[in-house]
Amino acid sequence: IPENAYNFGLEKTLDQKELIPAFLNRADMDEKMTIQTKVSSTDRSFGTSLGSEITKRFGSSLEDDSIVVEAEGGGGQSFGAFIPKGLTLHLSGDANDGFGKGLSGGKLVVTPPQNAAYRAHENIIVGNVALYGATSGKAYICGVAGERFCVRNSGATAVAEGCGDHGLEYMTGGRAVILGMTGKNFAAGMSGGIAY
Repeated sequence: IPENAYNFGLEKTLDQKELIPAFLNRADMDEKMTIQTKVSSTDRSFGTSLGSEITKRFGSSLEDDSIVVEAEGGGGQSFGAFIPKGLTLHLSGDANDGFGKGLSGGKLVVTPPQNAAYRAHENIIVGNVALYGATSGKAYICGVAGERFCVRNSGATAVAEGCGDHGLEYMTGGRAVILGMTGKNFAAGMSGGIAY
């Protein structure tokens, strides 16, 4: 390693410590698998390295929900970024900005904790730029998404209970269902896809 190379500390991530070892122990994928873990806001890009390992071994050949990760807590920046088909991340909690950016065939589900003292449809549960540049896959958000939701979505399907300003901006494909209020500038520059 060159002396000026930056050490990202990937070995400290939950992907490297928990998710990938569990996956490699079952990499034949004869049966579906579930992994349970807790996350915090310092767990950035959760699921992304696991997604890379899945793609290396299976491409996009896995069935939906072949690998389900049930996470509890506050998801950090870029939770579920770029995850592939076959991988489902279910988060009981909330997530920071960049949730599901570049979604690439996987499935994301976020719900408030069962004991939440707030109404999901009245509160932001995933931060800004969720699903930015998503190409395929599905996201179900039990709560409101922050600003710039689904910007440049080109093929994913998303459902949220509301979104902030600039939702669906520059969307070229896919489908988005917004069950509640939208902020200003909704669907600006949208040239494809369907918004409900």
